[in-house]
Amino acid sequence: MNINLIFRLLLGCVLTVTVGAVAQERRIVLDANQVQGPLNTFFKTSVGAGRANEGLRADWQQQLAQVKQDAGFHFIRMHGLLTDDMGVYRIDSQGREQYNFQYVDVLYDYILSIGMKPFVELGFMPSALASGDKTIFWWRGNVTPPHSYDKWEKLVQTLVEHWTKRYGAEEVASWYFEVWNEPNLDGFWAGTQAEYFKLYAHAARAIKRVDSRYRIGGPATAGAAWIPEMIAYANRHKVPLDFVSTHAYGVHQGFLDEYGTTGTVLAKDEWAVSGDVLKNRQEIAASPMPGLELHYTEWSSSYTPADPMHDSYHSAAYILQKLKQVGDAVQSMSYWVFTDIFEEAGPRFEAFHGGFGLMNTQGIKKPAYFAYQFLNQLGPDELRNADQQSFAARDAQGNVQVLLWDFTYTLPDGVNNQQYFIKDLPAANKGDVNVQVKGLKRGRYTLSLSQVGYRQNDAYTAYINMGSPAQLTRQQVVDLKAQATGEPQQQRAIRVGKDGAFNLSLPLRENDVYLLELQRQ
Repeated sequence: MNINLIFRLLLGCVLTVTVGAVAQERRIVLDANQVQGPLNTFFKTSVGAGRANEGLRADWQQQLAQVKQDAGFHFIRMHGLLTDDMGVYRIDSQGREQYNFQYVDVLYDYILSIGMKPFVELGFMPSALASGDKTIFWWRGNVTPPHSYDKWEKLVQTLVEHWTKRYGAEEVASWYFEVWNEPNLDGFWAGTQAEYFKLYAHAARAIKRVDSRYRIGGPATAGAAWIPEMIAYANRHKVPLDFVSTHAYGVHQGFLDEYGTTGTVLAKDEWAVSGDVLKNRQEIAASPMPGLELHYTEWSSSYTPADPMHDSYHSAAYILQKLKQVGDAVQSMSYWVFTDIFEEAGPRFEAFHGGFGLMNTQGIKKPAYFAYQFLNQLGPDELRNADQQSFAARDAQGNVQVLLWDFTYTLPDGVNNQQYFIKDLPAANKGDVNVQVKGLKRGRYTLSLSQVGYRQNDAYTAYINMGSPAQLTRQQVVDLKAQATGEPQQQRAIRVGKDGAFNLSLPLRENDVYLLELQRQ
């Protein structure tokens, strides 16, 4: 049986190839008996969401359950847990403090019910505790320091004690606690660095007072900043610090643009995002606390929820490229965010608007979604692999998975993301990729091939071809969901002979992603 010929004939009817790049063969050579070690699954440690109150919506909860099932994320992090719309804190008419965690309970009960855990972000400031009235976003998160740090500490301690009583200390000890969000940006924190460190210290001491095992960290900065300063502060003042956290996005200019008006440009730098991660790991290694965990509690190709790169098929290969580059340098890379049910700029008026989400508001899966779904389908043992744009794995049953991609930077000079990624963008030919696997057990296998790329699990291009309607009919939602299921395009029975070898060549285009699975019968 000529496997190469069969798959090239089958794929020829579904792949659209545009001649442009010089064709060249790429080879991925693997041995199913050569294990590198356990697959590092840092990519599914955590995922982001917009704000806590959005998590009370039925559609938000339905989408989270779906992404948990398909991508396997363990933790979820979000803004606004302490903001007024969660009703956690007020001062009554007699000047007494009142605490209320009913909305928080509904949210956290649901998260735990689907097998996820909270990566707790402590922020923003309840207005009754705030020292000023400066806010951020449509939903008005107060970003000022507390008027009383002692009352802030008491709020944090009361909340953590409540969780301990409700869920048990063993459960809460498995969570992470992070103080605030991006305090190095004036938009997110109206205080100084010193005031942030003070805010952090009070929160850390409150949490450790409840249980010394509880994990606390920060500074949750934008742009990989303040890591050495955070460690130095904690070390000098003997403040608890169990991990450090920060954020990075893959565009050139700025840090905050909830309306997408600046015209973001995807960075050409090969090491955008991943270079920041590696730099932070070096900073930690050179610090007085060299063993600290590093968590990237936000990351994406762009920091604005109005960037069509997020919707484009280019994003799947981009995500995989960055995750491959960071290697073992980080304990989590929390993609920002899982859903376009996200209202920093207010409710959005378009079905696809460049939102951060892996899914749009209607639950249509974007190409980025399948990067994480395919990663979650890899076996627990990583195979030795010299190729820089693929992961290869196996499981205990002898099944082998190869996740490969091409990432090609295609943004023309002088053009921004908002101008470029709104178009139908055919992908140029990159030649063939040849996958060779030896060391397989003799016998029958099912060969499955799934693909993401131009017009493959690519709901956004299908949406553009509909004329980019701002509002979708029910039938259009059904049609677009049918364009993006993540199911294998092809499945065939094959036989591996006594030589234990398998060989397959696939046509590769710019920013294609393939998941190849060999499952023993």
